[in-house]
Amino acid sequence: MQTLIVELAERSYPIYIGAGLLARPELFNRHLAGQQVLVVTNTVVGPWYLEKVMDAIEAPSKAELVLPDGESYKTLATVERIFDRLLEKRFSRNATLVALGGGVIGDLVGFAAACYQRGIAFIQVPTTLLAQVDSSVGGKTGVNHPLGKNMIGAFYQPRCVIADTQALDTLPDRELRAGLAEVIKYGLIADAAFFAWLEENMAKLLNRDAQALAYAIERSCRIKAEVVGADERESGLRAILNFGHTFGHAIEAATGYGRYLHGEAVAIGMCLAAELSRRLGLIGLAQVERIVALIERAGLPILPPALDSEQWLAWMAVDKKNLDGKLRLILLETLGRAALPQPVPGEILKATLDEYRRTFC
Repeated sequence: MQTLIVELAERSYPIYIGAGLLARPELFNRHLAGQQVLVVTNTVVGPWYLEKVMDAIEAPSKAELVLPDGESYKTLATVERIFDRLLEKRFSRNATLVALGGGVIGDLVGFAAACYQRGIAFIQVPTTLLAQVDSSVGGKTGVNHPLGKNMIGAFYQPRCVIADTQALDTLPDRELRAGLAEVIKYGLIADAAFFAWLEENMAKLLNRDAQALAYAIERSCRIKAEVVGADERESGLRAILNFGHTFGHAIEAATGYGRYLHGEAVAIGMCLAAELSRRLGLIGLAQVERIVALIERAGLPILPPALDSEQWLAWMAVDKKNLDGKLRLILLETLGRAALPQPVPGEILKATLDEYRRTFC
């Protein structure tokens, strides 16, 4: 087991990474706030791991809640179901929520924890690659709205993150590939050597080589922990973690949550952001081609849905990085280093959106 620390002064917490962690009671029990625990999972993950987690937790009052699976359920209505269960059990403000699942479950449970009695403890137990390397770390919680993704939420840190790499054994191939999009992102924004390692080892990752996956998870979490530790609430540096996400969130919202997995939409978004960076003279065509090639080798989509530029701009306008109605995007200064959000000339953005498909089809 490896242990990383997200350094946030009195709110610092560990990320445990390793095989077989769901069967280690001490990892859970040392982070419980009190004697009441609610484990929240979904209909896909629950049959695999809920019993194991319930057995590991040593608390006299513990309960479970199994929610439907899918991005379409990442709503305020679903959060109310968590509140209902907490209130039915008469759980107090020293209760602990446990999020057992992927990014949707983690975001829902974290948001519920931030709101219930103005804040209770919660533990992240991510079971997808995307959640292990990204959404479980950093304290971003929230739900979607029909007009925009993740527009309702809170910054709220967990007590710990328990990332059991053996949970990936039951992960569908499509979900594994979606998680690799976020892994690739870390190489693009912060570590060119890691990006090169991914180019050399993508086949191993797709074949679920345990050693390669463990390294990719550890390196991704380390990069994110360093960024979050430096800028918890995204007032500056942390915004680079959203590379490709403005485009990706627009794709998810425009096509209805569920057609694209989050990682698939982000993969396309990173291709578009890389091409936009090229058109602005920041990186060269050879670098864009490397980026697109690696994303395609990961089995991820590289072509966006057929939206015209006006549709794109309308959906991208609903983005948390925008200020005073002005669209701001994360771009690449070079491969391995991202720039902070900056306004982009409208004509260049429209040209990128209109011509990208013709360039890379």
